[in-house]
Amino acid sequence: MITRELAVALRRAGLVWLPQSGDRFLLDLPDEVELEVEAEIFTVSEMTIEARRTPRGTDLAFNGTTEWALDAVELADAVWLPREDQLRDLLRGTFRRLVRLEDSFLVEIEISGEALRFEHPDPSEAYGRALLELVSRSH
Repeated sequence: MITRELAVALRRAGLVWLPQSGDRFLLDLPDEVELEVEAEIFTVSEMTIEARRTPRGTDLAFNGTTEWALDAVELADAVWLPREDQLRDLLRGTFRRLVRLEDSFLVEIEISGEALRFEHPDPSEAYGRALLELVSRSH
């Protein structure tokens, strides 16, 4: 799983999230909300946390199963934690290969004929760093 820092960097770089069932996310709420809430990882599911379209945009509605009193948060208050397969899919045609090295993974992408490599012990983090480069260059 990618780190909170990488997820926030992807959001800031312009990665757009359209919540789907099974997606994982963290909350990034105002300072008056308890820090434990921000450390918890949530999963979108019609039974517990539902993505609802509203006139303001998309809200993530908590359907009475959480331990604390939070009805819904705006999508802007959530930080998506894309899975490895989602990260790879988002790289689209730039993805060239994933290589297992002795103690890490190497993701290679190609942008405008330039081969770029991203290495990390966690393959999701390597994919995420490659995606951050791609999204940053596209904006």
